[in-house]
Amino acid sequence: MKIAIIGAGNGGQAMAGHFASMGHDITLYNRSLAKIAPIAETKEIRLSDKINGSARVNRVTDDLKEAVAEAELVMITTTADAHKEIAAKMAEHLADNQVIVLNPGRTFGALEFSTEVKKVATKRLFIAESQSLIYACRAESPGNVRIIGIKDSVYLAAYPSSDTDYVLDIVNGIFPCFVKAENILHTGLENIGAMFHPTVIIFNAAAIERGNLFYFYNDMTPATAEFLDNIDNERLDIGNAFGIDLLSLSDWVSYAYKNIKGATLREKMLNNPAYYKILAPNTLYSRLMLEDVPTGIVPLIELAKLAGVETPLMCSILNISQSLLRINFGRSGRTLKSLGLKGLPVKELKRRM
Repeated sequence: MKIAIIGAGNGGQAMAGHFASMGHDITLYNRSLAKIAPIAETKEIRLSDKINGSARVNRVTDDLKEAVAEAELVMITTTADAHKEIAAKMAEHLADNQVIVLNPGRTFGALEFSTEVKKVATKRLFIAESQSLIYACRAESPGNVRIIGIKDSVYLAAYPSSDTDYVLDIVNGIFPCFVKAENILHTGLENIGAMFHPTVIIFNAAAIERGNLFYFYNDMTPATAEFLDNIDNERLDIGNAFGIDLLSLSDWVSYAYKNIKGATLREKMLNNPAYYKILAPNTLYSRLMLEDVPTGIVPLIELAKLAGVETPLMCSILNISQSLLRINFGRSGRTLKSLGLKGLPVKELKRRM
């Protein structure tokens, strides 16, 4: 297949190398070629750990028009807070029947992307979102990617949901790990990153500012794990209010990665090879805050308010994040108003998914 991969960070490089190694025609886009100069020069990506070997991509570009030209499948691997901007820039270059998948969409990514594209284009597109990136990976240097783990099962839904089966047939023909979700409300409420990432950053803010390196998952303490269970209960309550049976954090770890030992969330995190010795970021201004708060915590709180669910812990994470980073995520994040959903009753919101 002709596949365009938009974003050459950890996930984009992993996907480009993996899919290229299977013989697909890969175009890798990044807005700055200087940041991936070795790949731009050699077009080679070397993979290690769970997947070993090297592969060549056919094109490396900083031109979105060139990137999506003739692509049958467009895989967006940028951070979710960039989805709206990418959609606006890409819209005029898209063609009928192209499939676009956000990896991941976080909460309502496909809706936001579709809304932005429709401001410019009237093409027949298939827009979907995965619940999570399929890899646990790190680009140790441009073109050298360590794939620490590969998920066995990842929820996926299209917007509208009537397109989901079509998209699943295509993406599972490349790598069969995607599982049909009811709709993007389902994938959006299964936003696991919104639970894990801001909480762990906030609880370790002083260590991060001091420059004390620690392992994001392996150094998780019992109290932090217990808080994660508690804040996750709020997410599960939101799901129940919308009639969706969500996976708990603990159950999700076992769902996404098979054969993980442990009775508790913390035990599963410590025993999961995909999370082994992944260093925490060295700044509070990382994607684990700048992405997961505005595209996860904010819309989850909005959905909770709509359904009449109390979320004191999520609200505390939002308030502390805004104070620590001096950013008004409530203004810049995905609100029901910005998504065109404000004022809808629960039943009507679900119908539109």
